[in-house]
Amino acid sequence: MMAALARAISRATRTDIDVETLKVLAIFAGAGLLLSLVVAMIYNQAANAALF
Repeated sequence: MMAALARAISRATRTDIDVETLKVLAIFAGAGLLLSLVVAMIYNQAANAALF
């Protein structure tokens, strides 16, 4: 599946995209999403505590 995605992106952008590059990008995107969700949960708890 990653190889098919890499070929589709390569064809669309006319640049050479490697599967390993997509894996690294997916890992960093997932880590960023996880971090932002954790920060949002912490901020939400702090905002709720400030209201009471």
